[in-house]
Amino acid sequence: MDRREFLKMAGVSLVFVSGLPRLAGAAEKLGGKAGPGSHDFYFVQLSDPHWGFNNPKINPDPTGTLPKAIELVNNLSIKPDFVVFTGDLTQTTDDDKERRKRMEEVKKTIVGQLKNKNIKYLPGEHDAALDNGKAFHEIFGKSTYTFTHKGVHFIALDNVSDPGGALGDAQLQWLSQQLKKLKKDDRIVVLTHRPLFDLMPEWDWATRDGAKAIDLLMPYTNVIVFYGHIHQENHHNTDHIAHHSAHGLMWNLPAPGSVPKKVMIPWDEAAPYKGLGFRSVEAQYAKPDYVITEYPINKTSG
Repeated sequence: MDRREFLKMAGVSLVFVSGLPRLAGAAEKLGGKAGPGSHDFYFVQLSDPHWGFNNPKINPDPTGTLPKAIELVNNLSIKPDFVVFTGDLTQTTDDDKERRKRMEEVKKTIVGQLKNKNIKYLPGEHDAALDNGKAFHEIFGKSTYTFTHKGVHFIALDNVSDPGGALGDAQLQWLSQQLKKLKKDDRIVVLTHRPLFDLMPEWDWATRDGAKAIDLLMPYTNVIVFYGHIHQENHHNTDHIAHHSAHGLMWNLPAPGSVPKKVMIPWDEAAPYKGLGFRSVEAQYAKPDYVITEYPINKTSG
């Protein structure tokens, strides 16, 4: 049995994305070459855990789903180089004290159980829109930043601290300055919460000035975007730039435009945790291409 067959049997799905810097293999690294001293690496993306949410008709296990995901990440056979959360770590609340309490619980009590301590955080609108990201910055740090890992340049963008869902001129100027430091064929991974393109603006699935960010990125030949917000997989291209949304960790939402109104999908007792999960993204330095591995939340974990 090869590793793809193994992962299929384990309930793991692989999404192969060609034409971009190669992130190859499966996160289990069965027979892979990634490891200490290698240029190959992989990271894990989790999104939308909405800590503090409480509606048993939507998720009767609101305090268990994120810990189950943490356990699954801890049990990956090879440790990821880092873990990134692409927003909505907490559920919205008007109470500033409660907002900070939820963030502290997520960071210290829940995410603190991750064996991998190299964790990158991005806010979602539930975390940041009511106070322009003040509490998020106090507890998690910057919401806009860059880092380079084994030759791949990561850019985190904040399109949620503005209540209108915009990046803003100052951040766009900052993005322009960061990109000017890079070569046109450098490998670039953009991390954000909302989609940068207009997926469904009427459902708030867009960034008001996202097209300006895409225009800045367009001259660069190796760009990929990972985001959250829509609680499901969606794969879209703006020319050569690929955009990939992640599953959420609290509830499901309908496919874009599939129903007249965006509503949370009720919990399915016959298929608990259906549609909830996380992903790994792996990099093989020598060959430019990507493979995304999707992991479901398993009712037997935790």
